[in-house]
Amino acid sequence: MSQQWKEYQEKNKDRFLNEMLDLLRIPSISAKIENKDDMLKCAEAVKKSLLAAGCDKAEVMATAGHPVVYGEKIIDPSKPTVLVYGHYDVQPVDPIELWHSGPFEPTIKDGKVFARGSADDKGQFYMHVKALEIMNQTGTMSTNIKFLIEGEEEVGSPNLGPFVAAHKELLKCDVILISDSALLSMDNPSLDVGMRGLSYIEVEVTGANRDLHSGTYGGAVANPITILAKMIASCHDENNHITIPGFYDDVLVATPEERALLNKAPYDEKEYMDELGVQELWGEKGYSTYERTGIRPTLELNGIWGGYTGEGAKTVLPSKAFAKISARLVPNQSTNKITDILINYLKSIAPKSVTVKAELHHGGEPYLTPIDSKGYQAASKAVETTFGKAPIPVRGGGSIPICTILEKELGVKIVFMGMGLDNDNLHSPNEKYNIENYYKGIETIPYFHKYFAE
Repeated sequence: MSQQWKEYQEKNKDRFLNEMLDLLRIPSISAKIENKDDMLKCAEAVKKSLLAAGCDKAEVMATAGHPVVYGEKIIDPSKPTVLVYGHYDVQPVDPIELWHSGPFEPTIKDGKVFARGSADDKGQFYMHVKALEIMNQTGTMSTNIKFLIEGEEEVGSPNLGPFVAAHKELLKCDVILISDSALLSMDNPSLDVGMRGLSYIEVEVTGANRDLHSGTYGGAVANPITILAKMIASCHDENNHITIPGFYDDVLVATPEERALLNKAPYDEKEYMDELGVQELWGEKGYSTYERTGIRPTLELNGIWGGYTGEGAKTVLPSKAFAKISARLVPNQSTNKITDILINYLKSIAPKSVTVKAELHHGGEPYLTPIDSKGYQAASKAVETTFGKAPIPVRGGGSIPICTILEKELGVKIVFMGMGLDNDNLHSPNEKYNIENYYKGIETIPYFHKYFAE
């Protein structure tokens, strides 16, 4: 069986790569209304690829927003069913001037594919499409496979919850498999056992009823940018601990055993800093880098603006200032509760010289996968088979908002089997995905199905 898989992949690997590159050429940016037609085009391309890979049926299904692509290959209703979740939408490309090549003109350099969506998540979900093709073409399928590929993950999956609730029978399965995360490295494979949740808000601070002359009014009227900067700065203390009352109340504190297991992961701090171009790391005192990005919640400023930012000078005291702020949440924290805490805190600390408006953009709950589950054990064994060593269980720093909804509605556990790397520049200019990782994922996935069926 394994020899058949290897031979088929080797024979078709160039085509597998070119098909992925074709998908990356479609600018499926879910956040931008001008890309609505591209979203439909990409959904149709995903449907076509599922049918070509061997799905008995595949269709583009409408939601209140961008459509979902569903596909299935049912070999025997009595066998276990694996639901593969992924997303075909991608992040905006700004700032475009920092890209070394066109975001939607896939460029191969040093064994890496540079393009928006290469690692997040087109290249990763497409591994599953090609794994299906391999198993189907070699007559070695051991599970039924369903695909749920959505188009709104990058905007918080607002319409996927209702879609899943309305199609429970269609999506019925025994495990959910997701490749939208990263390995520690190719030498030290890992599997995520959890994802952090998210609360993403936008804040607007208003001072005077119009922009003012900074000479005539400066020193007499509050500057919203200054006030907003002070408000944001007050959210962390000298130990980089979040100061907002109630923020940590529900945090599930990791046990000493969990922390020890997490810190077994190989880590070279100098290499980490060099790769990022920084001379010192910043974070909550008392925790290692892996702990800060996995088991601890965070509060980050994602964008801040106001006043005059054009060319040259304009001495203005602005009427408004804005910020986008995100909190990453850990198990037991609730998106709704943290959002209320954040908004109420910012309003409470604002001086009377300004007014504050704030609203939730999107959010998602944190998620944990039990390492003793059948799905995790199958994934661990699959990775060990192709990498030659057992994966280290780690907590992912990112968020996949739909996870808790999928488990709640379908009643099954989720397994994360990502093949990306932390330095793939997700959400940044020059996003990339190593071709070696892409091929390794295609090689590994069939073993997951084999071991899960056993």
